[in-house]
Amino acid sequence: MPTKSIYEKIEIPLIPVLVASESNGVSIDLEYFSKLSKQFKDKIKELEKSIHELAGKTFNIASTQELQVVLFEELNLPPSKKTKTGYSTDHSVMEDLLGQHPIIEEILEYRKYTKLSSTYIEALPNLVYHKTNKLHTSYNQTIAATGRLSSTDPNLQNIPIKDEEGKLIRKGFVVGKRGFSLLSLDYSQIELRIMAHFSNDKNMIEAYKKDYDIHAKTASAIYSVAEKDVTPEMRNRAKAVNFSVIYGVTPFGLSKNLRISRDEAKNFIEKYFEAYPGVKKFMDDICESGKEKGYVETLMGRRRYVPGLQASKRQEVEAAKRVAINSPIQGTSADMIKMAMIKIYKALEKSKMQSKLILQVHDELVFEVHNKEKDELFELAKKEMEKVLKLKVPIVVQGRFGKNWDEAH
Repeated sequence: MPTKSIYEKIEIPLIPVLVASESNGVSIDLEYFSKLSKQFKDKIKELEKSIHELAGKTFNIASTQELQVVLFEELNLPPSKKTKTGYSTDHSVMEDLLGQHPIIEEILEYRKYTKLSSTYIEALPNLVYHKTNKLHTSYNQTIAATGRLSSTDPNLQNIPIKDEEGKLIRKGFVVGKRGFSLLSLDYSQIELRIMAHFSNDKNMIEAYKKDYDIHAKTASAIYSVAEKDVTPEMRNRAKAVNFSVIYGVTPFGLSKNLRISRDEAKNFIEKYFEAYPGVKKFMDDICESGKEKGYVETLMGRRRYVPGLQASKRQEVEAAKRVAINSPIQGTSADMIKMAMIKIYKALEKSKMQSKLILQVHDELVFEVHNKEKDELFELAKKEMEKVLKLKVPIVVQGRFGKNWDEAH
């Protein structure tokens, strides 16, 4: 599908779907958010007190300059990044300092709570539209270079999923009217499945066709142990390796992500490529092809131009390689969910169902479903998502109903 077809067959038909989803809106429980606000404020005060005690004085934690003095002059912690105003205290620097002083962990927690509080807990209730009592986000089709949709005013795509604090926020997203439930449908490991398709790696394809645990299989390869001897910690690390490789991770990047030595990270990546040689070949080929053509493409033909592959500086080339490797995968995933949204929307219109699509978050669709239509909608939406594109491996969609978004996710 050339670029013009992407425009005509995906982006234009998607407009009414997004308009309807934005208009449908999402309900939040204002009373719940009010209680959550107090809970977060109490936690922030507690962290503030603990940080001041560990520093031996009171200071403005949000001030970079005051924090620099406390960390690098008074507590003598090793600085790593220099900026125009002194040494950096950004997230990556703080993560590097973890384990060197208990204050670091507390500061990272403080930043997490203050960010979630200001971005969501305090902000979302103020964005509820008085005529509908709902939040109405705006979806953007032309901002993310990979083709992914982005969401603004409010951005509902960045609420953390794994953190308990993120789950607490999702609990506040609720059903808007009686007799309805929320349904979340999510593509399972879609980017890894797309990588299996692109790379044509026989081991990865076999794992998905036989429904093996891909993370346990990778753990077995990188740790050189039998699958039955894989521990939960090994599996978690292998999961991080699986998802890092599709982003073109370097040994340095992986060592930081997993807090392991660079040699161990390098060994993990080498073992990974031994287990899945097709993935290494795909990565080399896509970078070579991108350098030659000037762009890389999704399965549907959506292009991402990568001029950095022809740069003279090694750093620029390495960054461009990561873009070239990930864009066809993330972009294919974006194309798939957009096409599925179009199909589902048309089916809902045709069947005159009361159920509606209310949210899209990357690989996930959230519906407000009339309780009498639960089975019918679940089957319809799941089927459309799974058959929207044929890959060399099965596409799997998982879903759940709930009274709130967290329960449904």
